Amino acid sequence: MDPLELQTRAGHRPSTTLGAKPKPKLTKLIIMLIIASLAIALGIFFVCYSTFLSGRNRRVSLRYSVVIDGGSSGTRVHVFRYRIESERSVFDFVGDGGYASMKLSPGLSAYADNPEGASVSVAELVEFAKRKVPTGMLKKSDVRLMATAGMRLLELPVQERILEVTRRVLRSSGFQFREEWVSVISGSDEGIYAWVVANHALGSLGGDPLKTTGIVELGGASAQVTFVSSEVVPPEFSRTISYGNVSYKLYSHSFLNFGQDVAHEKLLESLHKSATNSTRQGIVTDPCTPKGYILDKNSSGSLQAAGNFSKCRSATFAMLQEGKEKCPYKHCSIGSTFTPNLQGSFLATENFFHTSKFFELREKDWLSEMISAGNRFCGEDWSKLKVKHPTFNDESLLRYCFSSAYIISMLHDSLGFALDDKRIEFASRAGEEGIPLDWALGAFILNAATATFDFSGKSRKILDLSTVARYKI
Repeated sequence: MDPLELQTRAGHRPSTTLGAKPKPKLTKLIIMLIIASLAIALGIFFVCYSTFLSGRNRRVSLRYSVVIDGGSSGTRVHVFRYRIESERSVFDFVGDGGYASMKLSPGLSAYADNPEGASVSVAELVEFAKRKVPTGMLKKSDVRLMATAGMRLLELPVQERILEVTRRVLRSSGFQFREEWVSVISGSDEGIYAWVVANHALGSLGGDPLKTTGIVELGGASAQVTFVSSEVVPPEFSRTISYGNVSYKLYSHSFLNFGQDVAHEKLLESLHKSATNSTRQGIVTDPCTPKGYILDKNSSGSLQAAGNFSKCRSATFAMLQEGKEKCPYKHCSIGSTFTPNLQGSFLATENFFHTSKFFELREKDWLSEMISAGNRFCGEDWSKLKVKHPTFNDESLLRYCFSSAYIISMLHDSLGFALDDKRIEFASRAGEEGIPLDWALGAFILNAATATFDFSGKSRKILDLSTVARYKI
């Protein structure tokens, strides 16, 4: 209200004489009104700011999630910290504290004869995770374990005994846990999770399906191939995954027993069997082991190491083609399993990457370089290889002859990638931020993206990872 109007209502007639000085009472009243107005304005500002902060705190909240990957060669724990902003999950896999992992060997499948032994490594991984999550957040942070190909190779009763041991550890971990959050996932799921994290890293997840990147993984016990295909794919190989408002029709298959370690063991067993059944004068050679290496001192057969890349490549290709004559489909690349024509670009991960890095291959023309590198390595004497690579143990170093030949047999001879194909690169990380290409990250992304949250902090519903991708056959 105007001070002059206030005085008029109070019965005081304002002076209109020019040059007259205001009375002292009028000056004090004006000052008091100004102070009161400022106080009211500050009060309103404080209330609005507090309301804004309160709303922001409700909309932005930190969350933690733990995924344990029960792989064939080891068990790895992944600890994720992420934000919920306006009901959307925001990930940071490379920032300080946003992601941490730890791996222990051997894998869970190694405890087939002693399931209780699995509790030791799982408990150690849980303790690592607890150090990464604030104590007050443990009960609000989910922990789950997903086992892969190593466990899939075991009989179901053996699998369940090992899984029950891990459930007992997680039940008492202090994390949020449900019994069904411990499982053996399918190879198809594993491939799809790897595809998800790759395309998230590259920024293509949620965009045009034809601009996505396929994944070819070479694990220890299995190999996965996953990519968007525009072909008509038999139902057993077809999956549709929905992310945001976009649906992706994927070909996804896991070639169990065709992982690097299991395939190598299979070849050695076959050669040992041939040597044992051979005559005393007959000698069976192993082309995938450098000469000079003693294969088996206790073997009664005549099996000798005779490293030869070309012959090793032929032997591995023969393994990959076993059963192809029974292919019921128009096109089978590996055994009797359907594979559509390759479409789009691809990332070759896991042992494709590790072998390429061992040979120090360039990303350009790496497949053709793999042949020359494999030729040199396989043809070298074992004693010289040990001198050149003193930090490697025998088991690890031995496999690079087999691995180099097996990679060419799988990617070029079987799946059909040209040796100079620019569509395929080896990688362990992707995107500008260098996000790790680990399938467990993809499983976490799908879980977090489809989880629903009660922002009062009282409850939280998390969907089962086995159905979170919303597969459609």
